[in-house]
Amino acid sequence: MATIKLAKKIIYTGTITLKTGLHIGGTNAALNIGGPDKFVVRNPISNIPYIPGSSLKGKMRALVEIAKGCVSSDGKASDNPNSVSGELFGVATGKDNNRPSRLIVRDAELDLSKPEMFDNTDLPYTESKTEVAIDRVTAKANPRTFERVPAGAQFKLNMVLNIFEGENEQRLKDTLKLALRLLQDDYLGGHGSRGYGQVEIKLDPQEGRTEMY
Repeated sequence: MATIKLAKKIIYTGTITLKTGLHIGGTNAALNIGGPDKFVVRNPISNIPYIPGSSLKGKMRALVEIAKGCVSSDGKASDNPNSVSGELFGVATGKDNNRPSRLIVRDAELDLSKPEMFDNTDLPYTESKTEVAIDRVTAKANPRTFERVPAGAQFKLNMVLNIFEGENEQRLKDTLKLALRLLQDDYLGGHGSRGYGQVEIKLDPQEGRTEMY
């Protein structure tokens, strides 16, 4: 049986800055009379909003698959582990062509180094935004309120890229940077077609530590 050996881990850190309000939905567990209809995801202990690593990674993967033609006309993603997307994000089909993901994406914590920027928000660290849906037949207005992390807020980006011996390190790094560029030209979270979720991503000058194992 063939074996694989880890060559190095590349640590990426950086900042995700919100250019417009961000809504990544959480659990509407509590009845909040007069509050938003849709809540953002929060840490249940600290009550601080965060960006789930699964949301960030899933969006990046989807954008790369579309950009590189890894999605069929019926909307199904390719199961090819040697595709550009499969090499970085992995493939899990339950068949012999499984490939573990090379990328770990951590939950992005809200940067609270400048707490004064949240002094005027109507909810802890977030804003409530009321929108009106208009019935196109009756013209009846249906107001709804969404909770959003406001524009200007920053989150701490942290990712780990695993490189195994014999793999094309530069191609994996290039695919990751492509995913980040595509994300900045798209949106993160929900309701992006209505202006939500525009982000700017800046990686730190150094790619963090690179260690041999």
